[in-house]
Amino acid sequence: MTKLQGSCLCGGVRYQINGPLTGALNCHCAMCRKAHGAAFRSRARVLARDFGFLQGEALVKFYESSPGTHRGFCGVCGSPIFSKFDDDKSGYGLPLGGLDSDPGVKPELHVYVSSKAPWHDIADRLPKYDEDA
Repeated sequence: MTKLQGSCLCGGVRYQINGPLTGALNCHCAMCRKAHGAAFRSRARVLARDFGFLQGEALVKFYESSPGTHRGFCGVCGSPIFSKFDDDKSGYGLPLGGLDSDPGVKPELHVYVSSKAPWHDIADRLPKYDEDA
């Protein structure tokens, strides 16, 4: 497995992934749209043991967007870094947009399409779910 690296917009936070990404998807829920300023959030799962900071860990701030879900972002530029979960400390939700190279995975489905942005049309043929899959 090739190590993947990611960073925030300002470059203050840099991290490395030392394992596979799984469960790639596009989330259209209102929270993901607002947190990313986009029509949806493309993300995958990474095991917590496979994620490591190269620099800037102290810059990461967390916001509890819903009970037990903590969205981590750079406190300088606001870039999303990862989400962690109280009920599953073994893995993180990793935004694919923060990676600096090809992650080797592509989203396989769309979730929360019942709350998708009204100005966005999903144009691919991936499976669509009104809630989580």
